[in-house]
Amino acid sequence: MTTFVDRVVLHVAAGDGGRGVASVLREKFKPLGGPDGGNGGHGGDVRLVVDGGVASLLEYHHGPHRRAGNGQPGAGDNRNGAKGQELVLKVPPGTSVQAGDGTVLADLVAVGMEYVVARGGRGGLGNAALASPRRKAPGFALLGEPGQSRDVVLELKSIADVALVGFPSAGKSSLVAAMSAARPKIADYPFTTLVPNLGVVAAGQTEFTVADVPGLIPGASQGKGLGLEFLRHVERCQVLVHVLDCATLEPGRDPVSDLDVIEHELAQYGGTSGDLADRPRLVALNKIDVPEARELADLVRPILQERGLRVVEVSAVAHEGLKPLAYAMAEMVLAARAAAPAEEAPRIVLTPRAVDDAGFVVEVELLEDGALRYRVRGERPLRWVQQTDFSNDEAVGYLADRLARLGVEAKLLEAGAVAGAEVLIGPDDNSVVFDWEPTVAAGSYLSGPRGTDDRIHEL
Repeated sequence: MTTFVDRVVLHVAAGDGGRGVASVLREKFKPLGGPDGGNGGHGGDVRLVVDGGVASLLEYHHGPHRRAGNGQPGAGDNRNGAKGQELVLKVPPGTSVQAGDGTVLADLVAVGMEYVVARGGRGGLGNAALASPRRKAPGFALLGEPGQSRDVVLELKSIADVALVGFPSAGKSSLVAAMSAARPKIADYPFTTLVPNLGVVAAGQTEFTVADVPGLIPGASQGKGLGLEFLRHVERCQVLVHVLDCATLEPGRDPVSDLDVIEHELAQYGGTSGDLADRPRLVALNKIDVPEARELADLVRPILQERGLRVVEVSAVAHEGLKPLAYAMAEMVLAARAAAPAEEAPRIVLTPRAVDDAGFVVEVELLEDGALRYRVRGERPLRWVQQTDFSNDEAVGYLADRLARLGVEAKLLEAGAVAGAEVLIGPDDNSVVFDWEPTVAAGSYLSGPRGTDDRIHEL
């Protein structure tokens, strides 16, 4: 049964906003007391929050579809609808949030960090909020906006100071168990380790974390073995330790060739955090408790040192050489921490809209029959269309007024649109289509400006 998952595709949907209500106050001695319709509640957001008590993305592997609560509709007597229930999803430290095309949206590395992955829709205004000196008694209200829906990829990349890399059964898990309080599964067959194991190691006054990256083999960066699944856990580590098996009986293998193979796979992988070639290296020649392994270690040590590598001979079983290895790791970790750039306080960047930015664009589309149609793209026109109840003529007139004030009608005229032209607002696959009638009041019964309703005075 799967107990560790470090990559999932998460389908999230924020809550829809509640609709406003059109209501008229009716009390004793006040039969027409004016509009009193309340606003709809906002839809709930979907937030990712880093929790130190979470170690895997397993929960979202079993339940990848998540939705926040919808906002409640408004009511009469100026009662606003309740806000939708926010959905908080806990993720482990080191979680990377990516769009479907691989773009990194957020890097959640510290406990307490959070990211709003989907925002809830705004609640619609009731007719009390829509009233104005020109529109004393609106006979309509606005609908709530739909919540944002997104598909994101969550990737867990272990946060550790040191990564132990090497062939399967090289003794990485045994080293983690011997040097820390971690107790990973250990056996003498390949791919015993199926998940990254983390342990805390102390060397003098220095404490650091060590991650055992599950076994790499030739071709791991192309998906062979388990390497492709867990190479991402090397990315955040500051120091790489090659654990080389000096007692292997497999033909064609020796510590130097093993080192070359792993280095090749690391170079091929690269990772989103940049090239791994600049990470400091350390070599641990393991299993020297075996006499033949000790002799082999004595032979290959000068070869590795000629390459500029620091070499420590160890035995996880006999606990030999563990203290020198721990102090060597600590020295390299301290050097890496000192070289790391100091964290700057977060800065808020304000990007004002350009003075000539109307907030929308009008695109002219040529149809197969030679006719022209006009598509309006922009956040505000789309939002206003989503808020409009098209079964209410007065609401449609109010939408037309808003679009005219924004300058949409002027842009359509500049683009060559004429009365009766086909105008689309919204996404390509779900647009609202209008037969454009510029500056014409909506609803034949309306005698005043669009958005007013004289019927209230006839009651």
